[in-house]
Amino acid sequence: MSTQMHKIIQTTEHQKYATDAGTRMHNALRMIKIDGDAHAGDAEIISHILNMPSVLPLFSPAARTEVPVAGIVRGKFVSRRFDRMLVDAATHRVYILDYKTDTDKSVFRDKYIAQLREYVELARQIYPDYKISAMILWTHDWTLESV
Repeated sequence: MSTQMHKIIQTTEHQKYATDAGTRMHNALRMIKIDGDAHAGDAEIISHILNMPSVLPLFSPAARTEVPVAGIVRGKFVSRRFDRMLVDAATHRVYILDYKTDTDKSVFRDKYIAQLREYVELARQIYPDYKISAMILWTHDWTLESV
């Protein structure tokens, strides 16, 4: 096999592994519920989330997962799905959380920031009187980035 063909196969296998790992993490995160001392889902992931008080409400029973949204952004119809969303009617705030499993944050960071800004615009159309907050949860190192 040629060196070039070998590199192509390795790259393809690496991309498939990364995609599969990301899908597994998203599925595991989707199942997490934290309600006080009651927890449901992967214990290791829950332990990470419990150490991140600012995202705990997004894993409460009041939060929604895989939220479908659609609207017009910059003159174009878009249809998206928020990983997690919490609407707090008492404070007129909407929180959006998007999971990213990349090990190198810099590679697609600009693309992800643009994606979350689009999410904010979509949420503003649905909740025009609410303050919208969007965050990225980087699952490789369990850090949070506000957008």
